[in-house]
Amino acid sequence: MIEAEKLTKYFGDRAAVRDLSFEVKKGEIVGLLGPNGAGKTTTMRMLTGYLPIDGGRAVVAGYDVVDKPMEVRRRLGYLPETVPLYTEMPVRAYLDFTAKIRGVPSKGRKRRIEEVMELCRITDVSEKVISKLSRGYKQRVGLAQAIIHNPQVIILDEPTVGLDPRQIIEIRKVIRDLAGNHSMILSTHILPEVNALCDRVVIINRGRVLVEDTLANLERQGASAERLRLEVRGPQQAIQEFLAQWPNVLQVERPTTQVTASIDSQGNLAPAVTGEEVDTSLSNDPDKTAHFNLKVTPDADIRESLANAIIQQGWGLREIGLVVPTLEEIFVNLITEDLARLEEENETAEDLEELESEAGQPVSRIRPAQDDDELDELDTEPGEIVETEAELNSQEIGHRQGRNPANARQRVYPVGKAQEQTAGKRKAAPSFLTASPKDRSSQEQDSGKEAILPGAEKDQNSTESERE
Repeated sequence: MIEAEKLTKYFGDRAAVRDLSFEVKKGEIVGLLGPNGAGKTTTMRMLTGYLPIDGGRAVVAGYDVVDKPMEVRRRLGYLPETVPLYTEMPVRAYLDFTAKIRGVPSKGRKRRIEEVMELCRITDVSEKVISKLSRGYKQRVGLAQAIIHNPQVIILDEPTVGLDPRQIIEIRKVIRDLAGNHSMILSTHILPEVNALCDRVVIINRGRVLVEDTLANLERQGASAERLRLEVRGPQQAIQEFLAQWPNVLQVERPTTQVTASIDSQGNLAPAVTGEEVDTSLSNDPDKTAHFNLKVTPDADIRESLANAIIQQGWGLREIGLVVPTLEEIFVNLITEDLARLEEENETAEDLEELESEAGQPVSRIRPAQDDDELDELDTEPGEIVETEAELNSQEIGHRQGRNPANARQRVYPVGKAQEQTAGKRKAAPSFLTASPKDRSSQEQDSGKEAILPGAEKDQNSTESERE
C-alpha cells in the first residue's frame, strides 16, 4: 500500500532524507523510529504530499504522490504531531465539515460520523466545543478526522505525545481496532508502544534506513550470542570455575552494575540508568548469593542441563533465564554504532583532505548557490574556468527532476582549490556570471547594444544570432 523508493529531501544544502526506501503492506502497521532530526516527520510529509519530493518516488494506495496527489489524498488519513483543529467548532459539526470536504456521500454521512465517534470514544463530547476539551480528547478528535472517510492508508505522527497513561491506553486501543482494515505508519518515541502495536519497524538515522525488519528478528539479531542470567547460592569461586568449564559457555561475567539503555519521551538518547553496584569479590561462603552472566553459543539451549548440574553440586539455584535484548537496547545500540561510524568516516575524509593539501594536490570544495546563479549544473571539472558566454552555452545543462522552484537555488558548484592556494592565479569571473539578471537587463537598456566580453570578439555575431 505504501512504497517509498530512494526518497530524498534537501533543506538548503543539508539532506534531511537521503535515498530512503521501505514499504508497508496491506493491513500492516509499521513503526517508524529514529532520534530527533532523523527525518521521520519529513518522510511522512513527503508521503502525504505536504512537502515536495526532491528525489526518488513515493506510491500510496497504488497512486504516485507526485503524479496523482488528489487520488492519494482521497485514500489517505494523516494525523500530524500538532493536531490541526477548528477549535471554535463543536465536535460533531467539525466532523461533519471534514466529512464533506473528504467527499463522504451525504446519504451515509451521519452514520459514518456516529461510527467514527464511537470508535474514537468521543460520543460523550460530541456537542462540546473543541477548545473546551482536554488534550486527550483533542487527540482523539484529530484521529477521528483522519479516518472519517475510511482511508486505505493512515499515517500517525506521535499520536500519544503529551498524553497521560490512561489516555495513551485509550488511543492505543483505538489504533488496534483500526488494524487489519488499514495500512498504517506509526511514528513514536515510546518504544513499548511499538512492541504493543507494530508488525514491523523501520529505524532511520540521519535520513537513511538502518534497519527494516520484524520485532522478532530484531530481538534475535540484537546479540551475537545467547545470554543467560543466573543467581546461585554457594561458594562463588567454585561456581565461577564450574560455569566456565561447562560446554557451550563462551564467557562468564560478574555484573558490576545493572545498566539499562533507553531514550526519553522526546526521542533523545537518555543517559544509561545505573542501579546499585554489585560486589564482585569472590567469596567461599556457602550461604552467599551471587549473580552470573553467561555468554553461550547461539542456538545452544543449556538451561535444563546446567540447572540439574548446579543442583547436583549442592548449590542453591535461585534464578536461571534467557536474557533477550529489549527494543530500547537494540535501538540505542544501532543509533550509537551508526553515529560512531559516521564520525569515523568524517575524520577519515578530513585526514585525506589534509594529506592532499600537504602533497600539493587540488582539494575539491563546494559553495552554496548564490542568488545570481541561474544554471542547475555546469559540466566542468573542479578548477576549470569558463571564459565566454558562447563556451558556457555549449555546456550541457542537467536539470534535477522533481526539484520545486522554491528549492531551485539549493545547489552546489565546484570551486577548485582553496583561495589561499590560488590567489593571483585564477581569472576573474566574466561579468555575465557575476551580474544578476536585473543588472544585465538594465545594462543592455542603458548601452543600447550587446556588451562584448573579453576574448569573445570573434563570437559576437554567433552570440547575437543565437539570442535572436
